[in-house]
Formats: sequence, structure tokens, C-alpha cells
Amino acid sequence: MQPVSLHSLSELERASLQELALYQLQEKLLVGDLSLAKVGPKGSKSIRRKLESFSKEKKDYSPQTFGIPLFQVIANDRAYKQLQETVKSSRRQCLEVEATVTNFRAQMQKRSQLGRSCWLVPCEIFPEEPLSPAFPDHRSSWSQRRGAMSVDSIADLSDNSSKLLEALQLSHPHELDPRRSLGKKKMLSLNPITWQVPRIVDRCCKHIETYGLQTVGIFRVGSSKKRVQQLREEFDHGLDVFLDEHQSVHDVAALLKEFLRDMSDSLIPRELYAAFLSTASMEVPAQLAVLQLLLFVLPPCHSDTLHRLLRFLSKVAQHAKSSWGPDGQEIPGNKMTVSNLATVFGPNILQKEKPGEKDSGAKDFEDSSAIILVVQRLIEHYQTLFMVSPEMQHDILRRLFQTDPDVIDYLLRRKFHTVLSTESEDLTEEHAPTPLSGQALESNSVSSEFYSSISFLNLDIDI
Repeated sequence: MQPVSLHSLSELERASLQELALYQLQEKLLVGDLSLAKVGPKGSKSIRRKLESFSKEKKDYSPQTFGIPLFQVIANDRAYKQLQETVKSSRRQCLEVEATVTNFRAQMQKRSQLGRSCWLVPCEIFPEEPLSPAFPDHRSSWSQRRGAMSVDSIADLSDNSSKLLEALQLSHPHELDPRRSLGKKKMLSLNPITWQVPRIVDRCCKHIETYGLQTVGIFRVGSSKKRVQQLREEFDHGLDVFLDEHQSVHDVAALLKEFLRDMSDSLIPRELYAAFLSTASMEVPAQLAVLQLLLFVLPPCHSDTLHRLLRFLSKVAQHAKSSWGPDGQEIPGNKMTVSNLATVFGPNILQKEKPGEKDSGAKDFEDSSAIILVVQRLIEHYQTLFMVSPEMQHDILRRLFQTDPDVIDYLLRRKFHTVLSTESEDLTEEHAPTPLSGQALESNSVSSEFYSSISFLNLDIDI
């Protein structure tokens, strides 16, 4: 096996990886008696927060983006996307109906003109035509679409096949609300889950990547509070906010920082605050190993959002120094090194207390230095930190062999086909004119190597 990205794992594998990482952290005495339920999303409001909400100025809307749990932000984005798709589908159907009516009118007009021009018209010219337009049937079942299967045919399958088809469906963030799954055992997907990054984070990052990488002092220069507040309210109302060249880079940068700062559940859960800070005193190899385990413990929505943010910050840091263009003209750097970015974003990513709580802003110098160092390591090594080693993949499969042996065959086949597709893509990119026999030999070598790892998995397993 080769190292794979965390996101390429199936939902079932990621859940197993969370448990393995938590176990290894507990063995190192870094997290103590911590459960994944504490790290995961919180579904209910505390009494204190409810009382605070009553004391604040009453709003005529509930926030869709700011100050709410991350999984709820993603769920709101998903609901908005589904609404947009429904509206587009309705408009498309209206256009189809309009086109059908227009076509029918044109045919009837042509027929009437032809009838008036000649009294004796052969019957063949007037074939049997409908007296009303034939509207497209949008109620057609999914079984009539390519690659789909009807409900009746699923019911005819065996129980094992039905469960497999159900398990293979792509999953979504907590199915909008974790409270829906109370009393029910959640069916985990055997496919990679969808990226769970809030719309506001992705759009702010893309805007700055497009328009602000050369902006000096990005994230440090002041912004317009009025414009930032306007953007914030638009996101909070659930509007589809487009960030283009008309928005100030500094306003968008301030908006991103505000979103991270005001999250009700910190991007790195507060239950892991002490564990992350404890890595600051470790040597770099040991520090990276522990940080990787801590990242594996994060809920998928927090892990994916953190990955997107770190990738963005790494790109900003690459433009910190001035460079020279092809015409010899100097391109100014933004002067935001990894250390500067860690200083700005560290307190927003690693929070000990919730925003507004007592002593939430009172961090001693030791904690501040540790936060900067840890976030700096995350930015510098994010690519390797979110990769899963072959050894850890073997551990995941061994664990699943004990808990869910029926899914092992499917997971191994998917990994095998992923390896083959990756190899073929590499050959295509290199444009290497390899003979057919050589390709077959390479495929066979990959197959033998992969199935030897399967044998290793089965032989070394301890039940």
C-alpha cells in the first residue's frame, strides 16, 4: 500500500481511524479519558447560552453562518444548495414546456396555412397528430435513467445486497442534524464522504487566492467595519454572496477571521486544546506524529475545513517574499510569513474558552507562544499531516475485519482499483510509450504486491 490522503478514505474507515488515533493518544497519556462524543458536534444549547440569547437584541432571523456549530453551517449550505437545484430544475421544466407549446403552435400554424393554400391535399401530408402539445413527463421514475435501479428491483435483491446498496450511498454531514439519529444506528458509507467545508470559508479563501496574494499586510491591515458587517449579515441571512474584484481583500480577510473567531465550537475542539499545546515542547518528528493523530481524531467537518484553511495559508506564505516578473519588474510580497500567519490565526483556531466567556482573552505568554508554534507546524506540514500511512491503513483494515468483516472485500477492491487508476494516470502524464506487454507486467506486479499485502493482513490478524 501507498500513503493516501485522509479524504480518500471511506466514512467507515475514517470512523475506525478516529478510534485508533484516540486509543494511541490515550496510550501516550495526551488526552486522558476523552470520548469521540465529546470531540464531535454538540446538538443542544446550554442554559447559559439560551439566557444570553434572550438578553441580546431580538433578531427577526436565526443566523445561518456566524456563531453556530460548524456542522450546522454546512447543513445550512447544503439545504441552500438543494433549494437552488430545485429552483433551477423548475425553471428548466418551464422552459421545456414553453418550447413544447411554441413548437406545437408553429406546427399548427404551418398546417393551417398549407390547408388554405390547396383544397385537395393528400392525406399523407396530414398524419395523425395530437390535438394538444405533448409535454415532457418529469415524473418518470429513476429506473428509466441511465445507471439507475428502481425500488422494485432493489426489493427483489437479497438482504445482503440491499444492505450493500444502502451502505454505498454517499453520506452527508451528519444528515443535517445529529438529533435525527437518536436511537438509531447510523449506517456509515463505504465511499469517501463529501467535502465538508463551509461556503464562507471556501469563498473567502478563493477570493484572496485570486485577488490578494500580493497584497502587503494581508490579515493585518485594517478593514471597513461597515462593509464587513454587511457581508456578515448577507451570509447570516443565507444569501448567495459572490465575492469578486469589487470587494476589498482586507474586508474579506477580516470576514474570514471573524467567522473562525465567532465559531461556537472552535475549529480545533476545545477538548483537544491542551493536547495540541502539549506538542509544542516535543522534538519535531515526535511533534508531527502526535499532531497527525490529533488531526485524525477531529470530526470530518472540522478536519476538512482545517485542511482547506491550512492549504490556503500555505499558499499565502509562499508569496511573502518579493519576486521578479518575466519583464524584470519587481512583484511585491505580502510579508505574511508562516510565523506571521500563525500569530494572526493561532488564537482563532486554538481557543481555550468560548468567545465572550470570562477570561477567554486572557492567555499567558506561554500559551500564546505554544499556539503560534503549533499552528506554524500545521501550516508547514499540512500536506503530510493529512496523509494516512500504509501501517495505519493496515491497522484500520485489521480493526474492520473484527467489527465489519463483510465490507473488507469491497474496501480492498476499491483500494486496488484506485492503485491501478493512479498508475495509469501517471503513465498518461509522463507520455511514456510503454509496450502493451510491459503495461501488463506492471499491472501484474501491482496486483501481486497488493494481494501479498492482503495475505499479510489476514495472516497477522489477531482475533
